[in-house]
Amino acid sequence: MVFGMKTMFQQSVSCTDVFCCFIFIIVILLYAALGMVAWLHGDARKVLHPTDSNGQFCGQMETSNERKPMLFYFNVLKCANPAVLINLQCPTVQLCVSQCPDQFATYADMQLQHKHSKASWEYYRRFCRPGFNNPAKPVSEVLRDEDCPSVIVPSRPFLQRCLPDFLTVNGSVTVANRTRFKDALDVARSVAELQHAARNITGLVDTKELSMKIAEDYAKSWPWILLGLLMSSVVSLTFILLLRFMAGLLLWITIFTVMLLLAY
Repeated sequence: MVFGMKTMFQQSVSCTDVFCCFIFIIVILLYAALGMVAWLHGDARKVLHPTDSNGQFCGQMETSNERKPMLFYFNVLKCANPAVLINLQCPTVQLCVSQCPDQFATYADMQLQHKHSKASWEYYRRFCRPGFNNPAKPVSEVLRDEDCPSVIVPSRPFLQRCLPDFLTVNGSVTVANRTRFKDALDVARSVAELQHAARNITGLVDTKELSMKIAEDYAKSWPWILLGLLMSSVVSLTFILLLRFMAGLLLWITIFTVMLLLAY
């Protein structure tokens, strides 16, 4: 049996699939090029720190968001979509604000109060797009153009993001002592929907934090990873070369080594 294996390994050996090998090498080179482009032109801070819909960091010095460290979601209910955890992005307008809202209000209610006092608009406009100053604009057009949120809810900061301020009252989860509320289109909503959306956002933040930590670990340990890959390549090639000349001996050594490891 050993003689037959020696004869088999002594036969001329050549690459049997040059084309697939060529494709494999091209794919590896493309992966390396993609990694280099991401490292040189990407911004790892966007994985963890909040950015608005224009890609600007909240609270960044010497920008228009310098005094706006919090991220506000126009329609936090859209974050309840399970696809948020896949796309790592909530499908709604995101705006940097100076502080989170501390009261329930809808755009329609603000318009009614604005007829008697401008204070309601001055408060509500903090959570509208910068430059928008037309409180008389119809609700349908405001929501269509995404100028302002349809409703704002009492929130508190969580990792620089405004999330609903949940409180448990008599076993029920509430926001400002409410379990239900209405948006600007007079559609009834439940606090449970807000809670589901908030869980998706926290899960999204946790995923981004984990990705950031992995990236930092790779950035610190890449020389050792590269050294390990080179060493494993040298050992693998050495083993393949030894197989050509000492196939029988290496076969028995491998068998006995596996048996000893299993016995241990």
